[in-house]
Amino acid sequence: MDPRPYSHVIEKLRAAGLRPTRQRIALAKLLFEGGDRHVTAESLHAEAQEASIRVSLATVYNTLHQFTSAELLREIVVDSQRCYFDTNTTDHHHFFFEGSNRLEDIPGDDVVLSKLPAPPHGKTVKRVDVVVRLEE
Repeated sequence: MDPRPYSHVIEKLRAAGLRPTRQRIALAKLLFEGGDRHVTAESLHAEAQEASIRVSLATVYNTLHQFTSAELLREIVVDSQRCYFDTNTTDHHHFFFEGSNRLEDIPGDDVVLSKLPAPPHGKTVKRVDVVVRLEE
């Protein structure tokens, strides 16, 4: 048994340049200990409440955005009312199931784009995110 059960989460936060506060550690443990997943702020907040972690929804939002800025998460914007946070930060895309509001990974090599428009002057393309919407 690990005498410091949170040590890997603390090191992950420090490596990303984030101070390991109690709330960040608790949320990181929920996010990163279950494999790759897609969460909304609301679903993570509910999960935290179920685990008796006292944290406000605003803190969950702030923490998710801090983790995204530190490149621990990817933000997937599905529409103007809904975004997900993905623990898988590798190059990949998503299926979005409109009936159940669920995301599923598509390997990066499974989507082939033949051409992109030229970016505006002085800008470079950082990443291309494809969301394929499915009816259920």
